[in-house]
Amino acid sequence: MPPAAASNLGYTPPDGGWGWAVVFGAFISVGFSYAFPKSLTIYYKEIQEYFSVSYSEIAWVSSVMLASMYAGGPVSSTLVNRYGSRPVVMVGGVMVCTGMLLASFGTSIIHLYLCVGVIGGFGLAFNLQPAVTIIGTYFQAKRPLANGLAMTGSPVVLFTLAPLNQFLFDSFGWRGSFLILGSITLNCCVAGSLMRPVNKNIQPKPKTELPECNGVEEAATADTIAQTDDLLSEETQNESSSQSCMQKFVDFSLFRHRGFLIYLIGNVVMFFGFFAPVVFLAPYAKHQGIDEYSAAFLLSIFALSDMFIRPTTGLIGNTKWIRPRIQYFFSFAVSYSGVCHLLCPLASGYLGLAVYAVFFGLGFGMVSALLFEVLMDLVGAHRFSTAVGLVTIIECGPVLLGPPLSGALVDIFGDYKYMYFACGVFMLTPGIFFFIMNYYNYKKLDEEQRESVAVKMRTSEEAVQLKMSQDDKTAHETNG
Repeated sequence: MPPAAASNLGYTPPDGGWGWAVVFGAFISVGFSYAFPKSLTIYYKEIQEYFSVSYSEIAWVSSVMLASMYAGGPVSSTLVNRYGSRPVVMVGGVMVCTGMLLASFGTSIIHLYLCVGVIGGFGLAFNLQPAVTIIGTYFQAKRPLANGLAMTGSPVVLFTLAPLNQFLFDSFGWRGSFLILGSITLNCCVAGSLMRPVNKNIQPKPKTELPECNGVEEAATADTIAQTDDLLSEETQNESSSQSCMQKFVDFSLFRHRGFLIYLIGNVVMFFGFFAPVVFLAPYAKHQGIDEYSAAFLLSIFALSDMFIRPTTGLIGNTKWIRPRIQYFFSFAVSYSGVCHLLCPLASGYLGLAVYAVFFGLGFGMVSALLFEVLMDLVGAHRFSTAVGLVTIIECGPVLLGPPLSGALVDIFGDYKYMYFACGVFMLTPGIFFFIMNYYNYKKLDEEQRESVAVKMRTSEEAVQLKMSQDDKTAHETNG
């Protein structure tokens, strides 16, 4: 399999061992981070009637929670850089539990915004960023597979929570359910305990031990290892001489990185339509007269499809055909999701919605499995922690506004189809943008690589000629 871009970590990631336990911990953390806000939609209709609020107002609960999760990215990244992933994840689990416990005593929708949205959202931020960051420290060659397995936690947890939430609501009401859910989220603390810091004294493996590599791949790996020390020393000198205290945590030079800007611009547009279709899937089914358990089961169908495709996406992304151009794979996944949303209004009845849930789950799973992998592919593992913090703080805007704006379309037109049309456009447009701009980026990278190789060859030739000239001069003086 082709190696990733040089990680500049200063050590060779183990690509296994305790790393798989870390992946399991990330599986749990990522699962709660992404699935928990979606699973709460089961309670929306009842909470909406209890507090007498509109579709748009109730959508703000998940929206504020997701936005807080993204807005807490830089804070989480800073804490990870300072204290490591393990304590940050454990604190996050306690915060989510506290938010849900306080929400169970809520007396207004504003109370839910603050407890579930803000406190719970920041707790999820302390689960998400450390989980995806620590994988990059344990894996390099198998990183797409490890990321795909970790991101599978979201559909697995959603598949479990969707029917569980309906059962809890029928048995204990939404207040009692929130109390129980708060205790369940303490499992994030267990996940955090698995995230042991990587042993950075691991020696590079000899080339003879590299499995199933052809000559070209061995050469690429050798070049990567040989250049790591030089790159590290150069980076250390630059950081110590030019970075302020603030810049150690926020790398603003990323805004001059071509690939990072392409990723950021496309994702900002994409997130306006990314979460709303999931948030409104169960309410849409109930709006069509489908019973509550069947509506909740649509989320389970969605989660099953999502669950299947995420590790599959990791395996496909790790192949020698896809890995070198994995950005195109991400572009396809985003475009595919947009087409699914545009076709959703054509689905009629429960069977139609079930088919939509299957195809939507495939698209959502592909995008989610690749979301952080493609960013790490662009900026490298050594800058990923800062990059993901910057991305999430900027993306919190569309994450916050997406579901309420979609809910407003439902309030205005009294029909969900316009909401799905809008989400389809918000997904398909950046998908096309990614295809075009990634083609341009890959072309420029190839040109820059060829120029770099040409400069090195020219420098080598000049050095050889200079050496020969000096030898000739020395020989001439000796003979004279």
